[in-house]
Amino acid sequence: QVQLVESGGGLVQAGGSLRLSCAASGRTLSSRGMGWFRQAPGKEREFVAILNWSGGSPRYADSVKGRFTISRDNVKNTVYLQMNSLKPEDTAVYYCATGPAYGIDYRQYAYWGPGTQVTVSS
Repeated sequence: QVQLVESGGGLVQAGGSLRLSCAASGRTLSSRGMGWFRQAPGKEREFVAILNWSGGSPRYADSVKGRFTISRDNVKNTVYLQMNSLKPEDTAVYYCATGPAYGIDYRQYAYWGPGTQVTVSS
């Protein structure tokens, strides 16, 4: 009952920045966690950042802490991921996800966007 669509991915040089957006529609009132995950070729999907839709402090993976910022716009039903100081190891498909829980395990999330590719060149 929730639809998500990401945008903002692309190709950037190391040290550059990108801002990803995730627009949500449908019955989002029951959603609590709204997070970003990523998956690189040959690797497992990993947690990046998450916020509680109703508010509170967000959580970040150690690998992105200090470089990435997650935020939301309740009017637009959109969550953002500002990515600064990008590194080649950040290259992955980035997905937004939501669900009734608030956690860092991707298995807790029932609704996913199709993903957007982020490529960071050295």
